[in-house]
Amino acid sequence: MAGLCVIVIGQLVWVQGIQAPKLTAESASQRTMTAVETPNRGQILDSAGQPLAYTLTAKALTFQPVEVRRKLTAQQEISPTSPDPDTYIADAAAKIHELLGDAAPEKKLLEQMNGTAQFVYLARQVDPAKAAEITSEFSLVGADPDNVREYPGGALAANIVGAVKPNGEAALGLESSMDALLAGTAGSKTYDQGSAGDEIPGSLRDVHPAVDGSNVQLTLDSDLQYFLQQAVQSAKDKSGAENVSALVLDAKSSHVLAMSNDNTLDPSLGLGDPANAKAELGNLSVSTPFEPGSVNKIITAAAAIEDGLTTPDEVLQVPGSITMDNATVADAWVHGVAPYTTTGVFGKSSNVGTLMLAQRVGPERFSDMLTKFGLGQRTDVGLPGESAGMVPALDQWSGGTFANLPIGQGLSMTLLQMAGLFQTIANDGTRIPPRIVQGIIGPDGEVQAPDEPEPVQVVSPETARTVRDMFRAVVQDDTGNQRGTGVEAAVEGYQVSGKTGTAQQVDPACGCYSNSDYWITFAGMAPTDDPRYVIAIMLDKPQRSSDGTGGQSAAPLFHDIAAWLLQRDRVPMSPPAPQLVLQAD
Repeated sequence: MAGLCVIVIGQLVWVQGIQAPKLTAESASQRTMTAVETPNRGQILDSAGQPLAYTLTAKALTFQPVEVRRKLTAQQEISPTSPDPDTYIADAAAKIHELLGDAAPEKKLLEQMNGTAQFVYLARQVDPAKAAEITSEFSLVGADPDNVREYPGGALAANIVGAVKPNGEAALGLESSMDALLAGTAGSKTYDQGSAGDEIPGSLRDVHPAVDGSNVQLTLDSDLQYFLQQAVQSAKDKSGAENVSALVLDAKSSHVLAMSNDNTLDPSLGLGDPANAKAELGNLSVSTPFEPGSVNKIITAAAAIEDGLTTPDEVLQVPGSITMDNATVADAWVHGVAPYTTTGVFGKSSNVGTLMLAQRVGPERFSDMLTKFGLGQRTDVGLPGESAGMVPALDQWSGGTFANLPIGQGLSMTLLQMAGLFQTIANDGTRIPPRIVQGIIGPDGEVQAPDEPEPVQVVSPETARTVRDMFRAVVQDDTGNQRGTGVEAAVEGYQVSGKTGTAQQVDPACGCYSNSDYWITFAGMAPTDDPRYVIAIMLDKPQRSSDGTGGQSAAPLFHDIAAWLLQRDRVPMSPPAPQLVLQAD
């Protein structure tokens, strides 16, 4: 007995003295739990505050097959009336299937719950009420936060908004580039749990609440965005183009009102859905530069008028071709020396006349104007993947460079940059870098407006007004010599100014310009007398016009967009304007 007492006392000293700190630490680690609190992801809103993307609270049903079976077996040994593991699992699977239906097949549930995995998901994105009903009856089934990202407009503005993966990870568009603001900050709490996994009352500590993500409000007009997407897709189908892009800017603020390319994904279906397998996941208007063609001629027009080198009515004797820097450039139609006015040079899109005026401007001044108009620079619009385009530096110009740049070849720009050229002229010569984020709404409701971009005065208001009026010639219809190249863009009752463009693409087989593949562009403003909208369009390798008729033109699509906007917003009709002289008698 004495020996036994010595052994017991020794064991007590060993356990309660020598091993006590170690055992206490192990015990604490076994019962201490730290739970992560998931923040609510912020919404993405249009300019009117309507959600383009928001998050619904949901739950993921979880299960630990090995641990649950161990716990249930141990409980049955203590209390024979406790359910055996097989019965508990069968009843739980039946209950989950009853509430969730085909989303949780009973056979699959039983396979998962009777498996040997340490952890499995039984169902994702479950309604919280149904999840609570399941876990209240079967406490060994877990319910973790598993929020659902909803896109109520489906494909509406998806090329801008982007998408998230099923696990909530940002994948595309603003969802990705603004993830730090939208995602918020996760929280946590520490507590002790009992043998059944329940929180021990009074043990809660180290609580750090989650901070919800901010809402991002955009400048987009959802109604216009929907119309634009339908119009772009229709133009793509009718023209046979490889792709079509279009956008609309507010002429004064340069806010992006709508921006679309064809074949946009539908994030509401999920990125892995077969319907999105061949969808365009990017945003071509900012990510894919191209040679603009004759749309770029507005820079030569602005420079020549600004520097007093010509007047709208000056008559130029324009030959059929011109040689500059050892490069010979001809007009798109055969003609002898023609008496085109400066207005007519741009209304008829004469390459030769444009280069005659560009020679007056000079390479240095023309290079300076390219920079002032924002070419070769990112706009920092607030969208991911933006390209700066390409403009050769003046000291890298070689023979023929100055014969190409004024007519829109030898440089590249994005559709957004192209729109910026016309926004500058529409806004009395002041270029406002475009923006798409209207404001950030914090979780506390405080609204933070983004920094206003620095305006750039490119030309004087007088020059801008003159150029606006000159470029009415492009849409002017006439049975004689006073007809412009883009009459299909005209909108009845309104003055419209714009410019057509046709740029040869490079044939990779020879490294030379193709005679069959073109970028067809159009950019303009409406109405000319008081500009409110700037619209820019690009068709990549179209086989027909944007309305399906013969030829290759983006002008009909401009007409459709401008007419819809002017009527929707009840813009007063323009006063009558005199006919412009494009070709002298």
